Amino acid sequence: MDAAGPLGHALADRLLRRGYTVHAATYAACGDEREEEEEAAALLSHLSSCGGDVDAYRHRLKVFRADPFDYHAIADAVRGCAGVFCMFNTPDDQAQCDESTVETEVRAAHNVLEACAQADAMERVVFTSSVTAAVWSGRGAGTHGHEEAVADEKSWSDLAFCRKFKLWHALAKTLSEKTAWALAMDRGVDMVAINAGLLTGAPGLRLTAAHPYLKGAPDMYDHGVLVTVDVDFLADAHVAAYESPTAYGRYLCFNNAVCRPEDAVKLAQLLSPAAPRSPPPPSDELKVIPQRIQNKKLNKLMLEFASGVYGELD
Repeated sequence: MDAAGPLGHALADRLLRRGYTVHAATYAACGDEREEEEEAAALLSHLSSCGGDVDAYRHRLKVFRADPFDYHAIADAVRGCAGVFCMFNTPDDQAQCDESTVETEVRAAHNVLEACAQADAMERVVFTSSVTAAVWSGRGAGTHGHEEAVADEKSWSDLAFCRKFKLWHALAKTLSEKTAWALAMDRGVDMVAINAGLLTGAPGLRLTAAHPYLKGAPDMYDHGVLVTVDVDFLADAHVAAYESPTAYGRYLCFNNAVCRPEDAVKLAQLLSPAAPRSPPPPSDELKVIPQRIQNKKLNKLMLEFASGVYGELD
């Protein structure tokens, strides 16, 4: 949950291919059987486009409607599950991302973790957070303690700074993840967090410069912490985090750091494909930004899977 977004679709595909029975929960009004059937059809259509055996998947895929404010609906969705992948798809436009988004994600995180704590069969929760929950210190992007600091799994965004500059996406992800960790530790839930970069590479995904993740993007770029992640890589990381018995804590997840002028140009073209192409800047104006964020912990985890320690990733 939420299975309706690009990551949810990619995860459902991988889990079904690996033989799991999947409860695909989408955040919406509960009880509408027609909408449940439509979402199931959309998921199956996506799986078919990826080359999956839809007929073999039908009996292992069940769709739920789970209002994030409705604890009982969430409990119904996770009942009998050995694992939960929990993500919240924030609005695509900064104008729609505000303090209410923060409250929604925090309440949803609390309800999901509480439901998981009460589920007898639960083995692990993989909580999808964001890199924005790690890079905004009280002095700006990536400046944890001093100018040359490198953001890693120990880094947390400063809540007062995010609120002051209305970085609602970062505030929502930071507070919801902190809420999830507090509840997981209190209830004894085995939880792993994946702190993802800006999601790219998903079929039909429409990214614009107004995406809430990108508020403060120039500052993130200047400090070497602007990163993106391909949806397939992100989905594989989630599966690895769930299946690996040694996975623990947080994992910063990205496979592209925007540090060179040509990287910035490519991202700008991705965000505004119809915009006229600007000529490259003169060579004496080109500046490579030192990368000040690292994901060595995740790379080690993924290497274990690539070597077939726990099973091949599709």
